[in-house]
Amino acid sequence: MPAGSSPKRERQYEHIKEGIEKRGGSEKRATEIAARTVNKERARAGESKTASRSSLDDVSSGHRGGKRSHSGPGGRTKAQLYNEARQRNIQGRSSMTKAQLEHALAR
Repeated sequence: MPAGSSPKRERQYEHIKEGIEKRGGSEKRATEIAARTVNKERARAGESKTASRSSLDDVSSGHRGGKRSHSGPGGRTKAQLYNEARQRNIQGRSSMTKAQLEHALAR
């Protein structure tokens, strides 16, 4: 955590880090994700000296909640599955549904 962080941000950092490690992520990766998340929240709240435009304009991490992850609540999107099928040269992929793409990729 950056020097001068509030106790709330310290707790937030530890909570995020522990959650990632609990799900099987490495300590290094957990530390990086927790630091990035907390720094973005600090920037959005005006607690940091500098802030990137994407930190201020983008959807907050709390609201996003895994919407962009590959293994989030709904799994991969149909577009992501289609792109992987295209890379693997799976025949008939353009007319497949999301479920059919998932099944074809699992083989």
